[in-house]
Amino acid sequence: MVRGPHPSAPIPVQGPSVGSSIRVALGDGGPSVFPLILGGAEFGWNVDLESSHAILDAYVELGGNAVHTSDSFASGRSEHIIGQWLHSRGLRDDILLGVRVGGHADNPGLGPVNLVRAVESSLTRLRTDRIDVLYLDATNDDGASLEDTLATAEWLVESGKARTLGAIGYTAAQLVEARIFASAGYPRITVLDVPFNVLRRHEFDADLRLVAGAQGMAVTPSHALEHGFLAGRQRSKLRGALSVRGAQLAANLNRRGGRTLRALDAVGAELGVPDAAVAVAWLLAQKLVTAPIVNAYAPAHVEELVQGVGVRLSRSQLADIARAAE
Repeated sequence: MVRGPHPSAPIPVQGPSVGSSIRVALGDGGPSVFPLILGGAEFGWNVDLESSHAILDAYVELGGNAVHTSDSFASGRSEHIIGQWLHSRGLRDDILLGVRVGGHADNPGLGPVNLVRAVESSLTRLRTDRIDVLYLDATNDDGASLEDTLATAEWLVESGKARTLGAIGYTAAQLVEARIFASAGYPRITVLDVPFNVLRRHEFDADLRLVAGAQGMAVTPSHALEHGFLAGRQRSKLRGALSVRGAQLAANLNRRGGRTLRALDAVGAELGVPDAAVAVAWLLAQKLVTAPIVNAYAPAHVEELVQGVGVRLSRSQLADIARAAE
């Protein structure tokens, strides 16, 4: 005789995830996204194809619908991996795809020729015909004229290869200039990526905040966990030669970093969530922040990060974390 489940067994959940109903607008009139964007910076570098696909699957199962990558991540391997996943799962129309261009060695900068080539190459690797948010990366300024860049972006938008423009590495003055060009008919930059977390508050300075707020931009901060440090897994100095990630983690293994982790520990213990979730919740509590871009190394990490979307920190908790990180 086949026995049924014990009365006290967990009830299986069927249908869409609870997270699938949680959406925020990406800028004025922009698409609706889950307030946590999954970054692909580790795909093809520290995370192999199979593990990357498992991470992406876990993110979608929890209600996520926005993925971010770059043509420079692992020299394009991140895009290859995400493209294979989108194709094999048949999810292209369900996922908002953000791609940063301008940093690949083959097509560096934002000059007209390299910008078009970069987008075409990304589309090929991603196995798609359009990019939902095209992030223009001016971090390594190649001297390209902003007007030429926006004129090229206009062609990309009109041809359907890009839908929305984002930016990273632009100064407040450049964003104001871009808005002036937009009033003359060029496409608007509506999404802003800035490296920002509780330990890197200085990079989202007052001028950038003022411009982003005045222009109604959606802010999608990258480095939300400071290369994984704010997840709290690494708390002691590593011995021997350091990898790139090891060096990034070691940079915060100091008194300030220790104080910050202890503050996250305290809040996390109070709320019953991991440090990574508290770090995400801190970002979402900041004015102008729409959806942080967060990288993950394993499906379990995704579950930790998504918990941060449902956490609401009190003023005293926010103040305690900020004070510890000073």
